[in-house]
Amino acid sequence: MTGSCALMKQRRFLPLFTTQFLNAFNDNFYKMSVVVLATYAIYTKPAEVAWFNALVGGLFILPFFLFSALAGQLADSTDKTKMIRIIKTAEIAIMVVGGAGIWMHNVPLMLLALFAMGTHSTFFGPIKYAILPQHLEDDEVLAGTGWVEAGTYIAILGGTIAGGLISPHIAVLGIIAVAIIGRLTASFVPAAPPETDAAGLVIDHNVFRSSWRLVNSTMHIPRLFLAIVSISFFWAIAAILAAQFPPLVKDTLGADKTVATLFTAIFSVGVAVGSIIVNRLLKGHVSARYSPGSVIVMGLFVLDLWWVVGGWKHLDGSLMDWREFLSLGTGDRIIVDLFGIAVAGGMFVVPLYAFLTTTVAKSQTARTVAANNIVNSGFMVAATLLLSVLIGLGLTIDDTLLMVAAMCLGSAVLAWRLHKACD
Repeated sequence: MTGSCALMKQRRFLPLFTTQFLNAFNDNFYKMSVVVLATYAIYTKPAEVAWFNALVGGLFILPFFLFSALAGQLADSTDKTKMIRIIKTAEIAIMVVGGAGIWMHNVPLMLLALFAMGTHSTFFGPIKYAILPQHLEDDEVLAGTGWVEAGTYIAILGGTIAGGLISPHIAVLGIIAVAIIGRLTASFVPAAPPETDAAGLVIDHNVFRSSWRLVNSTMHIPRLFLAIVSISFFWAIAAILAAQFPPLVKDTLGADKTVATLFTAIFSVGVAVGSIIVNRLLKGHVSARYSPGSVIVMGLFVLDLWWVVGGWKHLDGSLMDWREFLSLGTGDRIIVDLFGIAVAGGMFVVPLYAFLTTTVAKSQTARTVAANNIVNSGFMVAATLLLSVLIGLGLTIDDTLLMVAAMCLGSAVLAWRLHKACD
């Protein structure tokens, strides 16, 4: 076993980590650049801005529904490293198109590139987890998964901040440059040929039939069902919290976008920290034993956030910046709650991802991750649709936080069942 930090010095891990980091960074760099441009330079009416933001989210997640099954089949039946290089080469072309859209303020071009980036991430997603069992020892997979998850959240944070702060015309050069660097790092990823029993896999190109068959065959296995549904509950919770951050910050707390950025930073860093902590606790052994307790702790932090938000008073009509917000004692408490939610969330979900890739045959790992991605996407869409309906019926932000705390309890039950069945 190589130490967790020592993996970063290994060619069998560092190029992959760097490539996936740049992938997540560029996804969010481009998305945020497009959103900022549309919000402040293209659309003027609030309804148009809301419609565009909803369309951005939908177009990016749609490929995960459509193409995850095909992506999993290809990843299991071909050399994963060759696929990575093809995908990263395609990213350069996609960013050229997206950059042209930003430069010309051409909305159809920007949305086309956004859908293509979602497709690009759909095909890359199963590979980044499925390749770990091939390149790492069994007792290193958890550490590798933790680093990948931590790196992804830090990259999301970095890309979001870059897209929000860098002017659109400079962002055009940035997204293309990041895509080129990602292609260069991909060339150092060691070969990952298909396992012997997957080399002759017949690819089903019917995306609807293959998706149904993949999810159906995977979810019939009890341990995978429990792991995937537990992960999906986590992403549903994350989707609800992410959707509520903007109105929570502006309308309830009376704070400006610097506080919203601070919240995003705290959440991203917290998940990264939790990913590393759980690896240290488990010492490389893939197990769900800390997941039930972690998600219960997560729910307790959500309850405390609910309590603080419910009693929040901001009489001044102006919006606070992050300095004024942190000068309030209750502001510090909210930051602690958000950090606690994120750390506990990272500790909950990372072992479950490692579980997916280590409890099936190596020839099936990418398809298992792909099935997980399909179900995750479904849960996230369902959660946001349910939230929209409930808000329309009068659900408040306070009520939403209480609902999230209840969902944490449901996740704990599923994780406990997984722990008792498999550990």
